[in-house]
Amino acid sequence: MSHHAPKTGYRHLVDRLNRFPQGAYPSPLLDNILAILFDPREAELVSRLPLMPFTAKRAATAWSMGEDRARKILDDLASRALLLDLTYDGETTYLLPPPMAGFFEFALMRVRPDIDQQALSELFYQYMNVEEDFIRDLFTRGETRIGRVFVHEPALSPENSSQVLDYERASEVIRSSRHIGVSLCYCRHKMSHVGRACTAPQEICMSLNLVAEPLIRHGHARRVDAREALDLLQQAYDHQLVQFGDNVREGVNFICHCCGCCCDALLAARRFAPLHPIHTTGFAPVPSPDRCRGCGRCAAVCPMEAITLDEAAHSSPHGRKIDRIDMDRCLGCGLCVRACRFGAVGLEPRRTRVLTPVSTAHRVVLMAIERNCLQNLIFDNQAHTSHRAMAAILGVILRLPPVKQLLARRQMDSRYLDKLLSLVHLPPGLR
Repeated sequence: MSHHAPKTGYRHLVDRLNRFPQGAYPSPLLDNILAILFDPREAELVSRLPLMPFTAKRAATAWSMGEDRARKILDDLASRALLLDLTYDGETTYLLPPPMAGFFEFALMRVRPDIDQQALSELFYQYMNVEEDFIRDLFTRGETRIGRVFVHEPALSPENSSQVLDYERASEVIRSSRHIGVSLCYCRHKMSHVGRACTAPQEICMSLNLVAEPLIRHGHARRVDAREALDLLQQAYDHQLVQFGDNVREGVNFICHCCGCCCDALLAARRFAPLHPIHTTGFAPVPSPDRCRGCGRCAAVCPMEAITLDEAAHSSPHGRKIDRIDMDRCLGCGLCVRACRFGAVGLEPRRTRVLTPVSTAHRVVLMAIERNCLQNLIFDNQAHTSHRAMAAILGVILRLPPVKQLLARRQMDSRYLDKLLSLVHLPPGLR
């Protein structure tokens, strides 16, 4: 590649990204990706931004410049979907989204001449699909996942349908969204630049609610109403695509329509299947061998390659039968159920209910606890020496076993520390 990033600003930016639970694994490839998206000065400035939403005034303080100048820089970054500019009660706040799901995808959500999308796609492919450190780190650390699968609604029986909650239905999430934006599928767009894209529709993936509004405003997504979005959902069903979305119950920010050959999440789910990289639906497929004709349609449609056929089943008049379904790989999407013409596969509720965080904030806190970076969210202003010191101290304490945490409380005699540590032990109702 011809893109070689200067170290200082970009390494500071990588450090900033990795203070958040969804970080970016350090790599020369990552440096070159960031060099396409940010110039060196921007990288240095963005590295000083808070983790939580902030105002132009706070950015100006962090950057030691006037508020008007800071706002101009922030607005330019937001226009390129490197920041999100959000409005609360008439005041604009800004947020640096994580790389994924975030500004990596935003860079390829439309065809744009201001960046080299060919070079960027090749770098993304090497970073995510050849090297595996970033994808493994993103999808397998901790227990709380960034994304979950929605059940294939046409595969639901009336009995199963009554057990599906609204937030588990892609159709209901779409109907209840305040803003809906449609854009190019980042994964298939990326794969098209490296000669690996399939024929599934590209302009079909959806940004929703809080994230959708600024992406629509800046032209990175096309605004649609719920009716058109539901038509696109039906198109995704017809193309046997898997609905993969934000792992929250309220305020879902994205639903992607994924194929097993291009989608980074599904590729990760196959590569690291025993670690369960993405949350499944609440259902599992159950075969009925007496109905199976051995046609293989269920195995062919499965994006996880979880279904195998017994080629040696000579006792069957139809030759082969479903041999097994690998539940370590199965997502419970239900594509196999709809693909079977003979009713040989059905869905049953999983024995253990899949738990979904209430909101983005809830998910981020859970991920921060599991990934040992809660201290970075609490002491967000890393420009202050005192914040860096307290974050380091709290980080060490959070990694201690409970008995030693209690000892640290007593030694420090700090009510403030007690309050911070209490955030780690969330009551069951909030988990």
